[in-house]
Amino acid sequence: MWLSDSSGGGSNLLVTLLPFVLMFAIFYFLLIRPQQKKQRNRGSMLNALKKGDKVTTIGGLHGTISEITDDTIVLKVNDVTKLTFDRSAINNVTARSEAKEESKA
Repeated sequence: MWLSDSSGGGSNLLVTLLPFVLMFAIFYFLLIRPQQKKQRNRGSMLNALKKGDKVTTIGGLHGTISEITDDTIVLKVNDVTKLTFDRSAINNVTARSEAKEESKA
């Protein structure tokens, strides 16, 4: 009698856990994995920033990088105004510096 109860319980446990395993797999492929890919791309973009790149901040400010350190960036907004931002405040690069493009050619 004990043997028949334990063998049925083992398959019942698998059937009970299968929906949770499937839900985790769906969350992983639809939510977690794409987010990790975005973070990787953003990190490589931030590491590739160079002086002279035209960028946009997360606040929507457009400027050109005039100075860059490990964790801060100074943006030249016009001929007079320079603003300091954290490197992580850069949203995207709108144009690469010309010095970098000439070195590729």
